[in-house]
Amino acid sequence: MSFEPQGPSQGSSDTRRNHRRSIRQWVMGGVMISIGIIIGLLLATDVNWFPAGHSVQEPTAAATPPSPAPVRPNGPTGPLPGTDDQLFVRVAEAATPAVVNISTSRVIKSRPGGGQQQNPLFEDPFFRRFFGDDFFRQFETPQSRREQSLGSGVIVDPAGYIVTNNHVVAQADEIKVLLSDKREFTGKVVGSDPKTDVAVVKIEAKDLPTVPWGDSSQLKVGEYVLAIGNPFGLNQTVTMGIISAVGRANVGIADYEDFIQTDAAINPGNSGGALVNTRGELIGVNTAIFSRSGGYMGIGFAVPSDMVRLVMTSLIKGGKVIRGWLGVSIQEVTSDLAKQFGLKDARGALISDVLKDTPAERSGLKRGDVVVKYNGHDIANAGQLRNLVAETPVGQQVAVVVVRDKHEKELTVKIEEQPKEVAGGAGGGAPSENEALAGLDVQQLTPEIADRLNLPHTMTGVVIVNVESGGIMEEAGVHAGDVIVEINRQSVKTLDDYRRIGRQLKSGEAILLLLNRNGQMLFVTVSS
Repeated sequence: MSFEPQGPSQGSSDTRRNHRRSIRQWVMGGVMISIGIIIGLLLATDVNWFPAGHSVQEPTAAATPPSPAPVRPNGPTGPLPGTDDQLFVRVAEAATPAVVNISTSRVIKSRPGGGQQQNPLFEDPFFRRFFGDDFFRQFETPQSRREQSLGSGVIVDPAGYIVTNNHVVAQADEIKVLLSDKREFTGKVVGSDPKTDVAVVKIEAKDLPTVPWGDSSQLKVGEYVLAIGNPFGLNQTVTMGIISAVGRANVGIADYEDFIQTDAAINPGNSGGALVNTRGELIGVNTAIFSRSGGYMGIGFAVPSDMVRLVMTSLIKGGKVIRGWLGVSIQEVTSDLAKQFGLKDARGALISDVLKDTPAERSGLKRGDVVVKYNGHDIANAGQLRNLVAETPVGQQVAVVVVRDKHEKELTVKIEEQPKEVAGGAGGGAPSENEALAGLDVQQLTPEIADRLNLPHTMTGVVIVNVESGGIMEEAGVHAGDVIVEINRQSVKTLDDYRRIGRQLKSGEAILLLLNRNGQMLFVTVSS
Protein backbone atom coordinates (compact mmCIF):
# COMPACT_ATOMS: atom_id res chain seq x y z
CA MET A 1 0.00 0.00 0.00
CA SER A 2 1.43 3.40 -0.84
CA PHE A 3 0.65 6.71 0.72
CA GLU A 4 0.17 9.73 -1.56
CA PRO A 5 0.37 13.27 -0.47
CA GLN A 6 -3.06 14.98 0.15
CA GLY A 7 -4.40 18.76 0.75
CA PRO A 8 -5.60 20.16 4.14
CA SER A 9 -8.34 18.44 5.75
CA GLN A 10 -11.64 20.05 7.19
CA GLY A 11 -10.57 19.72 10.90
CA SER A 12 -7.40 21.74 10.62
CA SER A 13 -9.24 24.70 9.03
CA ASP A 14 -11.64 25.02 11.97
CA THR A 15 -8.82 25.11 14.45
CA ARG A 16 -7.13 27.98 12.67
CA ARG A 17 -10.33 30.01 12.55
CA ASN A 18 -10.89 29.60 16.27
CA HIS A 19 -7.37 30.67 17.03
CA ARG A 20 -7.74 33.90 15.01
CA ARG A 21 -11.07 34.68 16.68
CA SER A 22 -9.50 34.27 20.12
CA ILE A 23 -6.69 36.66 19.25
CA ARG A 24 -9.15 39.30 18.06
CA GLN A 25 -11.15 38.98 21.27
CA TRP A 26 -8.05 39.40 23.41
CA VAL A 27 -7.03 42.49 21.42
CA MET A 28 -10.49 44.04 21.68
CA GLY A 29 -10.58 43.27 25.39
CA GLY A 30 -7.22 44.94 25.91
CA VAL A 31 -8.35 47.96 23.93
CA MET A 32 -11.56 48.24 25.97
CA ILE A 33 -9.65 47.89 29.24
CA SER A 34 -7.22 50.60 28.15
CA ILE A 35 -10.06 52.90 27.16
CA GLY A 36 -11.74 52.25 30.49
CA ILE A 37 -8.58 53.06 32.40
CA ILE A 38 -8.12 56.30 30.46
CA ILE A 39 -11.74 57.34 31.02
CA GLY A 40 -11.43 56.47 34.71
CA LEU A 41 -8.33 58.60 35.10
CA LEU A 42 -9.99 61.52 33.34
CA LEU A 43 -13.06 61.28 35.57
CA ALA A 44 -10.92 61.05 38.72
CA THR A 45 -9.05 64.20 37.75
CA ASP A 46 -12.28 66.16 37.12
CA VAL A 47 -13.70 65.38 40.57
CA ASN A 48 -10.35 66.14 42.27
CA TRP A 49 -9.74 62.58 43.44
CA PHE A 50 -6.09 63.24 42.72
CA PRO A 51 -4.39 66.68 42.51
CA ALA A 52 -3.74 67.80 38.97
CA GLY A 53 -0.17 67.44 37.81
CA HIS A 54 0.53 64.43 40.09
CA SER A 55 0.42 60.71 39.37
CA VAL A 56 -1.57 58.36 41.52
CA GLN A 57 1.60 57.01 43.09
CA GLU A 58 2.89 60.42 44.32
CA PRO A 59 1.97 61.67 47.84
CA THR A 60 -0.33 64.69 47.90
CA ALA A 61 0.84 68.04 49.38
CA ALA A 62 -0.82 69.57 52.50
CA ALA A 63 -3.73 71.83 51.67
CA THR A 64 -3.09 75.60 52.08
CA PRO A 65 -5.46 77.19 54.69
CA PRO A 66 -7.89 79.70 53.23
CA SER A 67 -7.02 83.41 53.53
CA PRO A 68 -8.95 85.31 56.27
CA ALA A 69 -11.85 87.43 55.15
CA PRO A 70 -11.07 91.14 54.70
CA VAL A 71 -11.54 93.15 57.93
CA ARG A 72 -14.45 95.55 57.68
CA PRO A 73 -13.32 99.20 58.11
CA ASN A 74 -15.53 99.92 61.12
CA GLY A 75 -16.99 96.53 61.85
CA PRO A 76 -16.88 94.65 65.17
CA THR A 77 -13.49 93.15 64.32
CA GLY A 78 -12.10 96.34 62.80
CA PRO A 79 -10.76 99.59 64.30
CA LEU A 80 -12.76 101.70 66.71
CA PRO A 81 -15.48 103.80 65.08
CA GLY A 82 -14.11 106.93 63.48
CA THR A 83 -10.49 105.81 63.84
CA ASP A 84 -7.94 103.75 62.03
CA ASP A 85 -6.11 100.83 63.56
CA GLN A 86 -2.90 102.84 64.08
CA LEU A 87 -4.41 106.05 65.50
CA PHE A 88 -3.77 105.33 69.18
CA VAL A 89 -0.33 104.00 68.35
CA ARG A 90 0.60 107.31 66.73
CA VAL A 91 -0.90 109.35 69.58
CA ALA A 92 1.00 107.30 72.19
CA GLU A 93 4.27 107.58 70.27
CA ALA A 94 3.90 111.35 70.02
CA ALA A 95 2.80 112.09 73.59
CA THR A 96 4.64 109.51 75.71
CA PRO A 97 8.15 111.05 75.44
CA ALA A 98 6.86 114.26 77.07
CA VAL A 99 5.49 112.47 80.16
CA VAL A 100 8.07 112.20 82.93
CA ASN A 101 8.51 110.34 86.19
CA ILE A 102 8.74 112.61 89.25
CA SER A 103 10.18 111.19 92.45
CA THR A 104 10.34 113.26 95.61
CA SER A 105 11.82 112.81 99.05
CA ARG A 106 11.64 114.67 102.32
CA VAL A 107 12.96 114.17 105.83
CA ILE A 108 10.34 113.78 108.56
CA LYS A 109 11.40 114.28 112.16
CA SER A 110 9.56 112.82 115.11
CA ARG A 111 10.30 112.62 118.80
CA PRO A 112 10.45 109.39 120.80
CA GLY A 113 7.03 108.36 122.04
CA GLY A 114 5.32 109.79 118.99
CA GLY A 115 4.55 106.42 117.54
CA GLN A 116 8.20 105.45 117.04
CA GLN A 117 9.34 102.12 118.40
CA GLN A 118 11.81 102.51 121.26
CA ASN A 119 14.21 100.21 122.99
CA PRO A 120 12.32 98.51 125.87
CA LEU A 121 15.36 99.09 128.10
CA PHE A 122 14.50 102.80 128.11
CA GLU A 123 11.29 102.04 129.99
CA ASP A 124 12.60 99.33 132.33
CA PRO A 125 12.64 100.67 135.94
CA PHE A 126 15.63 98.45 136.89
CA PHE A 127 17.89 99.91 134.21
CA ARG A 128 16.68 103.44 134.87
CA ARG A 129 17.48 102.96 138.59
CA PHE A 130 20.88 101.50 137.74
CA PHE A 131 21.96 104.04 135.11
CA GLY A 132 19.90 107.03 136.18
CA ASP A 133 17.47 109.16 134.16
CA ASP A 134 20.20 111.47 132.87
CA PHE A 135 21.82 108.59 131.03
CA PHE A 136 18.65 107.86 129.06
CA ARG A 137 17.84 111.50 128.24
CA GLN A 138 20.78 111.63 125.83
CA PHE A 139 18.92 109.17 123.61
CA GLU A 140 15.70 111.21 123.62
CA THR A 141 16.61 113.19 120.51
CA PRO A 142 14.30 113.70 117.53
CA GLN A 143 14.24 110.74 115.19
CA SER A 144 14.21 111.32 111.44
CA ARG A 145 13.19 109.22 108.48
CA ARG A 146 13.19 109.86 104.76
CA GLU A 147 9.85 109.58 103.00
CA GLN A 148 9.72 109.04 99.25
CA SER A 149 6.86 109.26 96.78
CA LEU A 150 6.32 108.88 93.04
CA GLY A 151 4.23 110.81 90.56
CA SER A 152 4.15 112.03 87.00
CA GLY A 153 4.51 115.28 85.08
CA VAL A 154 4.04 116.66 81.58
CA ILE A 155 6.60 118.74 79.67
CA VAL A 156 4.69 121.64 78.08
CA ASP A 157 7.62 123.90 77.18
CA PRO A 158 10.87 122.81 75.46
CA ALA A 159 12.76 125.10 77.88
CA GLY A 160 12.02 122.64 80.69
CA TYR A 161 8.70 123.67 82.26
CA ILE A 162 6.70 120.74 83.58
CA VAL A 163 3.13 120.77 84.94
CA THR A 164 2.15 118.33 87.66
CA ASN A 165 -0.02 118.15 90.78
CA ASN A 166 0.73 120.19 93.88
CA HIS A 167 0.33 117.12 96.08
CA VAL A 168 3.09 115.36 94.10
CA VAL A 169 5.76 117.94 95.01
CA ALA A 170 4.35 119.55 98.18
CA GLN A 171 6.91 119.84 101.03
CA ALA A 172 9.52 117.94 99.03
CA ASP A 173 13.17 118.45 99.96
CA GLU A 174 14.41 116.91 96.72
CA ILE A 175 12.78 116.42 93.31
CA LYS A 176 14.13 114.08 90.65
CA VAL A 177 12.74 114.08 87.11
CA LEU A 178 13.31 111.01 84.94
CA LEU A 179 12.72 111.40 81.19
CA SER A 180 11.60 108.68 78.81
CA ASP A 181 15.14 108.47 77.37
CA LYS A 182 16.46 107.66 80.90
CA ARG A 183 18.04 111.08 81.45
CA GLU A 184 17.59 112.34 85.02
CA PHE A 185 17.44 115.96 86.20
CA THR A 186 16.97 117.77 89.48
CA GLY A 187 13.70 119.68 89.46
CA LYS A 188 12.87 123.00 91.09
CA VAL A 189 9.36 124.11 92.01
CA VAL A 190 8.59 127.36 90.19
CA GLY A 191 5.27 127.73 91.97
CA SER A 192 2.32 125.74 93.24
CA ASP A 193 -1.38 126.34 93.76
CA PRO A 194 -3.07 124.10 96.36
CA LYS A 195 -6.48 125.55 95.46
CA THR A 196 -6.39 123.81 92.07
CA ASP A 197 -3.76 121.17 92.99
CA VAL A 198 -1.49 122.38 90.18
CA ALA A 199 2.27 122.95 90.37
CA VAL A 200 5.01 123.91 87.91
CA VAL A 201 8.48 122.31 88.03
CA LYS A 202 11.51 123.49 86.06
CA ILE A 203 14.49 121.45 84.90
CA GLU A 204 17.63 122.82 83.24
CA ALA A 205 17.37 121.32 79.78
CA LYS A 206 16.60 122.45 76.26
CA ASP A 207 14.87 121.13 73.16
CA LEU A 208 12.73 118.76 75.18
CA PRO A 209 9.74 116.86 73.72
CA THR A 210 6.42 118.51 74.57
CA VAL A 211 2.69 117.86 74.38
CA PRO A 212 0.68 120.62 72.65
CA TRP A 213 -2.16 122.27 74.56
CA GLY A 214 -5.74 121.29 73.78
CA ASP A 215 -8.95 123.23 74.36
CA SER A 216 -10.69 121.54 77.27
CA SER A 217 -13.76 123.78 76.92
CA GLN A 218 -14.67 121.93 73.72
CA LEU A 219 -14.64 118.44 75.23
CA LYS A 220 -17.66 116.20 74.76
CA VAL A 221 -18.76 113.23 76.83
CA GLY A 222 -17.90 110.03 74.99
CA GLU A 223 -14.66 111.23 73.35
CA TYR A 224 -11.75 108.79 73.39
CA VAL A 225 -8.80 109.77 75.58
CA LEU A 226 -5.45 108.29 76.63
CA ALA A 227 -4.04 108.57 80.14
CA ILE A 228 -0.24 108.51 80.27
CA GLY A 229 1.77 108.31 83.47
CA ASN A 230 3.81 106.18 85.83
CA PRO A 231 1.42 104.09 87.95
CA PHE A 232 3.25 102.16 90.66
CA GLY A 233 6.52 103.36 89.10
CA LEU A 234 5.83 101.67 85.75
CA ASN A 235 7.14 104.39 83.45
CA GLN A 236 5.22 105.61 80.38
CA THR A 237 2.14 103.47 80.93
CA VAL A 238 -0.69 104.22 78.48
CA THR A 239 -4.35 103.42 79.16
CA MET A 240 -7.41 104.19 77.08
CA GLY A 241 -10.94 105.27 77.93
CA ILE A 242 -13.55 107.89 77.26
CA ILE A 243 -14.62 111.15 78.84
CA SER A 244 -17.32 110.13 81.30
CA ALA A 245 -18.31 113.66 82.38
CA VAL A 246 -17.09 117.25 82.37
CA GLY A 247 -17.45 120.07 84.88
CA ARG A 248 -17.33 117.83 87.95
CA ALA A 249 -17.34 119.97 91.11
CA ASN A 250 -17.92 119.41 94.84
CA VAL A 251 -15.68 116.36 94.71
CA GLY A 252 -13.70 117.54 97.74
CA ILE A 253 -10.26 117.38 96.14
CA ALA A 254 -9.50 121.08 95.69
CA ASP A 255 -11.04 124.51 96.33
CA TYR A 256 -11.58 125.22 92.63
CA GLU A 257 -12.95 122.16 90.89
CA ASP A 258 -13.96 121.74 87.27
CA PHE A 259 -12.77 118.20 86.76
CA ILE A 260 -12.85 115.99 83.70
CA GLN A 261 -14.08 112.54 84.69
CA THR A 262 -12.71 109.57 82.73
CA ASP A 263 -12.78 105.79 82.89
CA ALA A 264 -9.23 105.49 81.53
CA ALA A 265 -7.31 103.46 84.12
CA ILE A 266 -5.57 105.77 86.60
CA ASN A 267 -3.68 104.40 89.61
CA PRO A 268 -1.29 105.69 92.30
CA GLY A 269 1.66 107.27 90.49
CA ASN A 270 -0.50 108.59 87.63
CA SER A 271 -0.99 111.89 89.48
CA GLY A 272 0.36 114.75 87.37
CA GLY A 273 0.34 112.69 84.18
CA ALA A 274 -1.21 113.59 80.84
CA LEU A 275 -4.75 113.10 79.62
CA VAL A 276 -4.64 113.53 75.83
CA ASN A 277 -7.24 113.42 73.08
CA THR A 278 -7.05 111.57 69.77
CA ARG A 279 -5.16 114.51 68.25
CA GLY A 280 -2.39 114.07 70.81
CA GLU A 281 -3.26 117.33 72.62
CA LEU A 282 -3.09 117.81 76.38
CA ILE A 283 -6.65 118.26 77.60
CA GLY A 284 -6.09 117.52 81.30
CA VAL A 285 -3.67 116.66 84.08
CA ASN A 286 -4.61 113.47 85.93
CA THR A 287 -5.18 114.26 89.59
CA ALA A 288 -7.18 111.74 91.59
CA ILE A 289 -9.33 108.62 91.54
CA PHE A 290 -12.44 107.54 93.35
CA SER A 291 -11.63 104.26 95.03
CA ARG A 292 -12.62 102.18 98.02
CA SER A 293 -9.68 99.83 97.54
CA GLY A 294 -6.89 102.30 96.74
CA GLY A 295 -6.76 101.13 93.12
CA TYR A 296 -8.57 101.79 89.86
CA MET A 297 -12.37 101.51 89.97
CA GLY A 298 -13.31 103.19 86.70
CA ILE A 299 -13.59 106.77 87.99
CA GLY A 300 -10.68 109.17 87.58
CA PHE A 301 -10.44 112.97 87.63
CA ALA A 302 -8.22 115.38 85.71
CA VAL A 303 -7.77 119.14 85.99
CA PRO A 304 -8.84 120.61 82.61
CA SER A 305 -6.05 122.02 80.47
CA ASP A 306 -7.59 125.50 80.31
CA MET A 307 -7.38 125.83 84.10
CA VAL A 308 -3.88 124.31 84.22
CA ARG A 309 -2.62 126.71 81.56
CA LEU A 310 -3.98 129.79 83.38
CA VAL A 311 -2.44 128.70 86.67
CA MET A 312 0.91 127.83 85.05
CA THR A 313 1.12 131.19 83.25
CA SER A 314 0.38 133.07 86.46
CA LEU A 315 2.89 131.05 88.50
CA ILE A 316 5.70 131.53 85.96
CA LYS A 317 4.96 135.21 85.57
CA GLY A 318 4.52 136.25 89.18
CA GLY A 319 5.11 133.22 91.40
CA LYS A 320 1.47 133.25 92.53
CA VAL A 321 -2.03 132.90 91.12
CA ILE A 322 -4.04 136.11 90.85
CA ARG A 323 -7.77 135.46 90.97
CA GLY A 324 -10.80 137.61 90.43
CA TRP A 325 -13.15 138.41 93.32
CA LEU A 326 -16.78 139.47 93.67
CA GLY A 327 -17.17 139.60 97.44
CA VAL A 328 -20.21 137.36 97.92
CA SER A 329 -21.02 134.08 99.60
CA ILE A 330 -22.88 131.68 97.35
CA GLN A 331 -24.67 128.35 97.63
CA GLU A 332 -26.32 125.78 95.41
CA VAL A 333 -29.90 126.22 94.26
CA THR A 334 -32.09 123.29 95.26
CA SER A 335 -35.48 122.50 93.72
CA ASP A 336 -37.22 123.96 96.79
CA LEU A 337 -35.13 127.15 96.63
CA ALA A 338 -35.81 127.45 92.91
CA LYS A 339 -39.55 127.66 93.61
CA GLN A 340 -39.03 130.25 96.33
CA PHE A 341 -36.92 132.51 94.11
CA GLY A 342 -39.00 132.23 90.96
CA LEU A 343 -36.83 129.87 88.90
CA LYS A 344 -38.23 127.27 86.52
CA ASP A 345 -35.53 124.78 87.46
CA ALA A 346 -32.67 124.36 89.94
CA ARG A 347 -29.93 126.33 88.26
CA GLY A 348 -27.65 129.26 89.02
CA ALA A 349 -25.89 130.33 92.22
CA LEU A 350 -27.77 131.84 95.15
CA ILE A 351 -26.09 134.79 96.89
CA SER A 352 -26.41 134.17 100.63
CA ASP A 353 -24.38 137.21 101.69
CA VAL A 354 -22.78 140.34 100.20
CA LEU A 355 -19.67 141.65 101.94
CA LYS A 356 -19.25 145.35 102.61
CA ASP A 357 -17.02 147.49 100.42
CA THR A 358 -16.65 144.87 97.72
CA PRO A 359 -17.25 144.79 93.95
CA ALA A 360 -20.56 143.02 94.56
CA GLU A 361 -21.84 145.68 96.93
CA ARG A 362 -20.76 148.53 94.66
CA SER A 363 -22.47 146.95 91.66
CA GLY A 364 -25.79 146.55 93.46
CA LEU A 365 -25.83 142.78 94.01
CA LYS A 366 -28.01 141.79 96.96
CA ARG A 367 -28.55 138.83 99.26
CA GLY A 368 -31.18 136.59 97.69
CA ASP A 369 -30.13 137.30 94.11
CA VAL A 370 -29.68 134.20 91.98
CA VAL A 371 -26.88 134.57 89.43
CA VAL A 372 -28.02 132.85 86.22
CA LYS A 373 -25.52 134.35 83.75
CA TYR A 374 -21.98 135.67 84.16
CA ASN A 375 -20.02 137.36 81.37
CA GLY A 376 -22.12 135.60 78.74
CA HIS A 377 -21.95 132.16 80.35
CA ASP A 378 -25.10 130.43 81.61
CA ILE A 379 -24.55 129.44 85.26
CA ALA A 380 -25.53 125.89 86.12
CA ASN A 381 -24.23 125.77 89.70
CA ALA A 382 -22.25 127.64 92.34
CA GLY A 383 -18.99 125.90 91.47
CA GLN A 384 -19.12 127.11 87.89
CA LEU A 385 -19.63 130.73 88.99
CA ARG A 386 -16.76 130.46 91.47
CA ASN A 387 -14.40 129.24 88.75
CA LEU A 388 -15.47 131.84 86.21
CA VAL A 389 -15.01 134.70 88.69
CA ALA A 390 -11.58 133.42 89.68
CA GLU A 391 -10.48 133.25 86.03
CA THR A 392 -11.66 136.79 85.22
CA PRO A 393 -8.79 139.29 84.80
CA VAL A 394 -8.59 141.86 87.58
CA GLY A 395 -10.12 145.20 86.54
CA GLN A 396 -12.39 143.73 83.87
CA GLN A 397 -16.04 144.77 83.84
CA VAL A 398 -18.49 141.92 83.31
CA ALA A 399 -22.24 141.67 82.89
CA VAL A 400 -24.03 139.67 85.58
CA VAL A 401 -27.64 138.59 85.13
CA VAL A 402 -29.57 137.77 88.31
CA VAL A 403 -33.10 136.72 89.15
CA ARG A 404 -34.46 139.15 91.74
CA ASP A 405 -38.08 139.07 92.90
CA LYS A 406 -38.77 136.52 90.15
CA HIS A 407 -37.55 138.89 87.41
CA GLU A 408 -34.23 139.00 85.58
CA LYS A 409 -31.98 142.00 86.12
CA GLU A 410 -28.61 142.77 84.53
CA LEU A 411 -25.82 144.47 86.49
CA THR A 412 -22.22 145.41 85.64
CA VAL A 413 -19.45 144.41 88.05
CA LYS A 414 -15.79 145.46 88.01
CA ILE A 415 -13.74 142.51 89.22
CA GLU A 416 -11.04 143.05 91.85
CA GLU A 417 -8.15 140.86 93.01
CA GLN A 418 -9.05 138.24 95.56
CA PRO A 419 -7.70 139.16 99.02
CA LYS A 420 -4.95 136.95 100.34
CA GLU A 421 -6.92 135.83 103.39
CA VAL A 422 -9.84 134.55 101.30
CA ALA A 423 -9.62 130.79 100.80
CA GLY A 424 -11.96 130.10 97.93
CA GLY A 425 -15.53 130.87 96.94
CA ALA A 426 -16.90 133.31 94.39
CA GLY A 427 -17.10 135.82 97.16
CA GLY A 428 -14.69 134.05 99.43
CA GLY A 429 -17.14 134.00 102.32
CA ALA A 430 -16.21 136.29 105.15
CA PRO A 431 -12.52 137.23 105.12
CA SER A 432 -11.05 137.37 108.60
CA GLU A 433 -9.82 140.66 109.93
CA ASN A 434 -7.51 138.97 112.42
CA GLU A 435 -4.42 136.91 111.74
CA ALA A 436 -5.58 134.25 114.19
CA LEU A 437 -8.63 133.51 112.04
CA ALA A 438 -6.78 133.75 108.73
CA GLY A 439 -7.19 130.78 106.46
CA LEU A 440 -10.87 130.21 107.20
CA ASP A 441 -13.59 130.62 104.59
CA VAL A 442 -16.95 130.85 106.36
CA GLN A 443 -20.54 131.69 105.53
CA GLN A 444 -23.82 132.07 107.36
CA LEU A 445 -25.42 128.80 108.41
CA THR A 446 -28.79 128.63 106.67
CA PRO A 447 -31.55 126.04 107.12
CA GLU A 448 -30.63 124.58 103.74
CA ILE A 449 -26.96 124.21 104.68
CA ALA A 450 -27.94 122.81 108.08
CA ASP A 451 -30.08 120.22 106.34
CA ARG A 452 -27.14 119.17 104.15
CA LEU A 453 -24.99 118.84 107.29
CA ASN A 454 -27.73 116.88 109.12
CA LEU A 455 -28.07 119.64 111.71
CA PRO A 456 -31.27 121.11 113.20
CA HIS A 457 -32.83 123.86 111.06
CA THR A 458 -33.04 126.09 114.12
CA MET A 459 -29.29 126.00 114.72
CA THR A 460 -27.33 129.25 114.33
CA GLY A 461 -23.67 130.02 113.68
CA VAL A 462 -21.25 130.26 110.77
CA VAL A 463 -20.18 127.21 108.79
CA ILE A 464 -16.57 126.70 107.71
CA VAL A 465 -16.53 126.27 103.94
CA ASN A 466 -12.79 125.77 103.59
CA VAL A 467 -9.65 125.55 105.74
CA GLU A 468 -6.36 126.75 104.26
CA SER A 469 -3.96 123.90 103.69
CA GLY A 470 -0.96 124.04 106.02
CA GLY A 471 -2.40 126.91 108.07
CA ILE A 472 -2.77 127.21 111.83
CA MET A 473 -6.43 126.22 111.69
CA GLU A 474 -5.66 122.97 109.90
CA GLU A 475 -2.90 122.24 112.39
CA ALA A 476 -5.37 122.80 115.25
CA GLY A 477 -7.74 120.24 113.75
CA VAL A 478 -10.43 122.54 112.36
CA HIS A 479 -12.31 120.97 109.43
CA ALA A 480 -14.48 122.19 106.59
CA GLY A 481 -18.11 121.60 107.56
CA ASP A 482 -17.54 122.54 111.20
CA VAL A 483 -19.97 125.14 112.55
CA ILE A 484 -18.45 127.83 114.77
CA VAL A 485 -20.79 128.29 117.72
CA GLU A 486 -18.51 130.29 120.03
CA ILE A 487 -15.19 132.16 119.90
CA ASN A 488 -13.54 132.68 123.29
CA ARG A 489 -16.84 131.86 125.04
CA GLN A 490 -18.69 134.52 123.03
CA SER A 491 -21.71 133.38 121.05
CA VAL A 492 -21.47 133.41 117.25
CA LYS A 493 -24.88 133.44 115.58
CA THR A 494 -24.23 135.51 112.47
CA LEU A 495 -21.41 136.64 110.20
CA ASP A 496 -21.52 140.03 111.91
CA ASP A 497 -20.82 138.31 115.25
CA TYR A 498 -17.90 136.46 113.63
CA ARG A 499 -16.40 139.68 112.26
CA ARG A 500 -17.00 141.68 115.44
CA ILE A 501 -15.34 139.08 117.70
CA GLY A 502 -12.52 138.63 115.20
CA ARG A 503 -11.69 142.34 115.41
CA GLN A 504 -11.41 142.05 119.19
CA LEU A 505 -8.78 139.32 119.09
CA LYS A 506 -5.24 140.37 119.90
CA SER A 507 -2.25 139.30 117.87
CA GLY A 508 -0.65 136.16 119.28
CA GLU A 509 -3.63 135.41 121.51
CA ALA A 510 -4.76 131.79 121.84
CA ILE A 511 -8.30 131.26 120.62
CA LEU A 512 -10.87 128.87 122.06
CA LEU A 513 -13.40 127.70 119.49
CA LEU A 514 -16.59 125.81 120.24
CA LEU A 515 -17.50 123.79 117.18
CA ASN A 516 -20.43 121.63 116.16
CA ARG A 517 -19.08 118.74 114.13
CA ASN A 518 -21.61 116.26 112.80
CA GLY A 519 -23.98 117.13 115.64
CA GLN A 520 -21.33 116.80 118.37
CA MET A 521 -19.95 119.78 120.32
CA LEU A 522 -16.19 120.05 120.86
CA PHE A 523 -13.69 122.72 121.94
CA VAL A 524 -10.59 123.43 119.87
CA THR A 525 -7.69 125.65 120.89
CA VAL A 526 -5.89 127.59 118.16
CA SER A 527 -2.47 129.09 118.90
CA SER A 528 -1.24 131.72 116.46
